Amino acid sequence: MRILVTGGAGFIGSAVVRSLTAAGHEVRVLDALLPAVHPSGAVPALPAGVDFRHGDVRDAVAVEQALAGVDAVCHQAAMVGLGLDLDDAPAYAGCNDLGTAVLLAAMARSGVRSLVLAGSMVVYGEGRYRCPAHGDVSPGPRRPDTLDTGRFEPPCPQCGAALRPELVAEDAPADPRNVYAATKLAQEHLAGAWARACGGRVMTLRYHNVYGPGMPRDTPYAGVASLFRSALARGEAPRVFEDGGQRRDFVHVQDVAAANLAALAAVGGRPPGSTRAYNTGSGEVRTVGEMAEALAAAYGGPAPVVTGEYRLGDVRHITADSSRLREELGWRARAAFAEGMAEFAAAPQRV
Repeated sequence: MRILVTGGAGFIGSAVVRSLTAAGHEVRVLDALLPAVHPSGAVPALPAGVDFRHGDVRDAVAVEQALAGVDAVCHQAAMVGLGLDLDDAPAYAGCNDLGTAVLLAAMARSGVRSLVLAGSMVVYGEGRYRCPAHGDVSPGPRRPDTLDTGRFEPPCPQCGAALRPELVAEDAPADPRNVYAATKLAQEHLAGAWARACGGRVMTLRYHNVYGPGMPRDTPYAGVASLFRSALARGEAPRVFEDGGQRRDFVHVQDVAAANLAALAAVGGRPPGSTRAYNTGSGEVRTVGEMAEALAAAYGGPAPVVTGEYRLGDVRHITADSSRLREELGWRARAAFAEGMAEFAAAPQRV
């Protein structure tokens, strides 16, 4: 197949490009090389034969040209991070939602009907919790007056009892709790509207915490693993927010690339007008504190410091049930946590 990968010069996008070319696909990349992600402005090394186009998904002309002759689109281009400040909302909505809308409109005109969308677990908000008395509940908003006292675990909104965090399946209700999360959910809704209107097919991969070689260094848009790795490279201790007990699922970038490969192979066989979401996680529940400790030990740097600080837009626990992806697409996460963190600790970061 000839596949257009938007954002294909980025951390995850470039890993997807390498996996696709290794599998024999013809790949075209459209990437704006935004300074926040590519401060040097240089095009990262991509496999031989990749057709690189410097352009923005918000530019209808660039998108139309990039779509010419392609069989499917793998949409990775996005502004990432939390979007904690509402002043960031226009930038996030512009990059993520306007960009997706321009792409989908061009796909409708061009006749390209297969889309794999890079989604995110952030659409679930606080994830899934169970109260001993009230069953599955959705915690209320996190409050500064509670977090300031070091009470980080969300209580049952009905009785105040301690909640048990559980794995989140794809049928969980969406509950975005920051600007970035809202734009990622909007991307899914836009893709669904496109599929229904023109008979398209969408598979959305809701990534959990992706890490691995090639993560960008020293940027506010990087994930927590990259921030910890950058601190270690400076000779500093990783600073762990809250008490380090936040539950996450850390999934290796090569496993995410393999999930995209599996989705692109399957999306064309889906019914016209259909959408399907897949959690994309390792299946291993780890805490942020555990990750910081593993990375610091593998790097040989200072031990993490637990600060008790917090960011109001963060969620406490969010971990995936990725069984649908395993059962329907035959995908398996291959990178074990300890080995993956050791590799990441030794790998260079992208400047």
